Amino acid sequence: MSGLVLKLGPRERVLVNGAVIENGERRSRVSILTPNANILRLRDAIRPEEATTPVRRVCYIAQLVLSGDVDAEEARHQLLRGIEQLSHALCDPDSRTQLTEATAALSEGDFYRALKRLRSLLPREDRLLATAQGLS
Repeated sequence: MSGLVLKLGPRERVLVNGAVIENGERRSRVSILTPNANILRLRDAIRPEEATTPVRRVCYIAQLVLSGDVDAEEARHQLLRGIEQLSHALCDPDSRTQLTEATAALSEGDFYRALKRLRSLLPREDRLLATAQGLS
């Protein structure tokens, strides 16, 4: 059996193909067997007012596809442009690897995996922005 396995905490909510699902009182594990299902953990969701940095904006676009709020093909072009712009600023090998993997995921139509890779860049972006603010 392959697919995505979600480990949910008590009362944790997840968006699956546009439907909000809430876990019960206990931790649980859910296997998503349907390929290309759109899944978003609501605890990880970026709110529109939080999409204020380059990485957060790109993550937000990917998230909109998973929530069903934007057309996947239109978003793919925006995401690829955003990843290209990020590649000019994030030049370290690990960031390059994450950006390359996000691009590969997009080419396969796997927006969940692309979002996961892009989200991994958030701590790095936070550190870079904190350093830049400290210098000014």
